[in-house]
Amino acid sequence: MNGHVAAIFRHPVKGFTPESLTHVDLALGEGFPHDRAYAVENGPSGYDPEAPAFTPKHKFTVLAAIPRVAAARTRLDDASGVLTAQAPGAPTFAGRLAEPEGRAGFEAWLTDLLGDAARGPLKVVDARGAFRFTDHPLGQVSIVNLASVRDLSQRMGVELDPLRFRANLYVEGWPAWAENDWAELELMVGWARAKVFKPIVRCAATEVDPTTAERDLEVVKALYDNYGHVFCGIYIRMTTAGRVGLGDAATEPQP
Repeated sequence: MNGHVAAIFRHPVKGFTPESLTHVDLALGEGFPHDRAYAVENGPSGYDPEAPAFTPKHKFTVLAAIPRVAAARTRLDDASGVLTAQAPGAPTFAGRLAEPEGRAGFEAWLTDLLGDAARGPLKVVDARGAFRFTDHPLGQVSIVNLASVRDLSQRMGVELDPLRFRANLYVEGWPAWAENDWAELELMVGWARAKVFKPIVRCAATEVDPTTAERDLEVVKALYDNYGHVFCGIYIRMTTAGRVGLGDAATEPQP
């Protein structure tokens, strides 16, 4: 059964606001464009921008450790390079994270917002080349099957917001949980071909409501209690470049 791409998102700053897109151009051997291109260290992480390497997510300001991060609403303007950030009761921040002054301004704004929840000091760091601040060093692009989210919602007796899972692509039309068996198989999304890498292991970030910034549901426990695993979504790696747009086909792999 073929599905279709129902939503496309990027997260310019790791842990912060998803931004919806109408299309994206995926390239061979590269991460999702402008996705997790920046991160904010929560105290020294050991990350070196001159030699980018995988750094565990708990080294950064992420929802799994600091639910209040979801209170920030961020938006990156591609044309100007300006990041805008807003939060209830806080002044609006606007600055270029590519410039030292902009980074310092966002660090100060975020320090005031997070308060004692962050151990700090906070420092904006950036990705270089094809590197991205993904939760897995080989996870280039993430896909969530909306049927799986609905099935989990029914088991839990709630309506889960799919944005809890912070994917790049959301697909409609696949059978629930079929994606867990697709490792090493190839599929097409839009005009791009990819190989499935592995299912995504979920963490406490999914337990935070992306609207209220409150930790309110034990999603990881519900996954394990209902299915005996803690997966939701898959990582894919591009094997041919191509554009992916809303409504494009997302083929179910064939063995």
